[in-house]
Amino acid sequence: MIAISTQDISLSFGAESVLKDVTFAANDGDRIGIIGVNGVGKTSLFRVISGEYTPDSGAVYIQKGHTVGILEQNPDHTKLPSELTCLEYMYTAHAELLALEERISATEAELARAAETSDTERINSLTERLRGETARLEREGGLEFRSRCRGMLLRLGFSEEMTERRISTLSGGQYTRLALARLLATEPDILMLDEPTNHLDIDALAWLEGYLSTYRKTVLIISHDRYFLDRTTDKTLWLMNGTARLWPGSYSACREAQAKEAASLEHRYREQQKEIAKIQANIEFQRRCGREHNFVTIRSKEKQLARMEKIELAPREGRTIRMSFSAESESAGDVMEARSLSFSYGGEPLIKNLSFLIKRGERVMFLGPNGSGKSTLMKLMNSRLLPTEGSLLLGYNIKIGYYDQENRGLTESNTVFEEMRSEYPDKTDLELRSTLALFLFGADDIDKRISTLSGGERARLTLSKLILKKVNLLIMDEPTNHLDIGSCEALENALTAFPGTIIAVSHDRYFINRIATRIIELSKESERGMLDYRLEEYDDAFEVYMRLRERIRGEATPEERKPAVGRQSYEEQKKRNAERRGEERRLERAMKRIAELEGKLEELESELFGEAATDYVRAAEIEEEKGKIEEELLELYELAL
Repeated sequence: MIAISTQDISLSFGAESVLKDVTFAANDGDRIGIIGVNGVGKTSLFRVISGEYTPDSGAVYIQKGHTVGILEQNPDHTKLPSELTCLEYMYTAHAELLALEERISATEAELARAAETSDTERINSLTERLRGETARLEREGGLEFRSRCRGMLLRLGFSEEMTERRISTLSGGQYTRLALARLLATEPDILMLDEPTNHLDIDALAWLEGYLSTYRKTVLIISHDRYFLDRTTDKTLWLMNGTARLWPGSYSACREAQAKEAASLEHRYREQQKEIAKIQANIEFQRRCGREHNFVTIRSKEKQLARMEKIELAPREGRTIRMSFSAESESAGDVMEARSLSFSYGGEPLIKNLSFLIKRGERVMFLGPNGSGKSTLMKLMNSRLLPTEGSLLLGYNIKIGYYDQENRGLTESNTVFEEMRSEYPDKTDLELRSTLALFLFGADDIDKRISTLSGGERARLTLSKLILKKVNLLIMDEPTNHLDIGSCEALENALTAFPGTIIAVSHDRYFINRIATRIIELSKESERGMLDYRLEEYDDAFEVYMRLRERIRGEATPEERKPAVGRQSYEEQKKRNAERRGEERRLERAMKRIAELEGKLEELESELFGEAATDYVRAAEIEEEKGKIEEELLELYELAL
């Protein structure tokens, strides 16, 4: 059943057209990724659906009784009740259960008063009411919703201490994660997420992927995180030049299908153009002959051209940024060394006793949970902060280029061009304008004030300042935040071609896969304050890291460190091993069946949007078969998680 649909949505801001006749539909249970370059109208579409924007034309239809929940990319922190703690705010997602608890308390108070009067009839009536209210509370999850709320916060990177903190004390990233947790707790029928991965660490991302993969209601996701989209979506709405098209499959499947279609269209277009050229040459030849029968042929050929259904090339996505980094001179072999490096805020240690050596040419990713000190370490490396203890040594001839995820190196009162001019006073206007043009700042854009720029524009401006530097060490803190997918790919291509050394913090798994040759995970539980993973398979760096990580964590568990003798008998150990092997076999069978069903689902989607697009009988059969497959998949996903 259709949960939400839009019909010919158009939206303009002044003379600028943002959306043009956008039409799509999402069924109950669909998980749709929404992609497109920055500024194409993804967030505007969300705001039209939520009712915040009124479209110039068209309409939005939402199934009667369906609730809609939306996570904005940059939620307004003033909207949350600042006096509540994080947990108290989470509980408000279950307003009906809280109200039911109050009614139960009121009934219990009435019952106590009735007991004092020995009014048997009143006591029996209140006892029956209390029994019903208590049963309803238990039936609707009232006994465990508080623990679920706490668990959700912990899964999204909150510590036990943070769950009891007041909302007014949270940072921007913590606020966004709280807004996400609260929204998930409400379980809306239509869940809309705008860049939900921006402030999540690797473990929180993995949990959110698992949660969304088993979410039985409709999900719409705007994200530049390609890895996340592949793991959470089964359809893709691609916005291009203001229009939209719904593709079957996740991000990678959509890109592959679009590339094949574009190649096929281009081939057919070229063949048709050859045919048209032949006909036009024939017409020209007949004109030169100038006889009566030649004019008959000319009219026939012209009619043939007029009747021909012209093939158009697939529309091209808007321009994306272009960049390259160059190193002026080679650095020493030892680029950076940390010796017992520590840093504290107000006496509280954030980074403790780190020691590592980074060699020339390495591409090192620093990972770790939120609050582990990754951004602080980047600032220490760039001398924005000084260590509390220990030292951080640079090798000979090291020239650093630094990308700050918060773009704090920008002067708010400057225009875009003034910002570049202040950084490079010796460059010509033409050089600066040309560089800005590579990052999609046109003639009108360069006069914009920094204070008016969006997050994506700020990120592009920071990168444009960086590429003009001649450096041999790039230090980058979350460089893909606020970039669209095309810009992320351009950045990755530039970094893989960079001849120098790269040190970066990122939670973007695609970015990690393409860039990392080594991963250092900050871990307060580790004796050295970190775990160092040197990767041999660079093409799939993140997957290799996750395998190594699980193995190391497994080896470090207290259960495995303790000797089996004296803890359990041989038979007990044998039974546990048999159960573990059985579980592994069940999981293997489940994963194999998931692959089969997902393949079948993809085939059905292709047929539904292809051959069966106008065959309503077959389309109905496909929808029924899809429903059965999706139901089985949900059960298998739960087993595999």
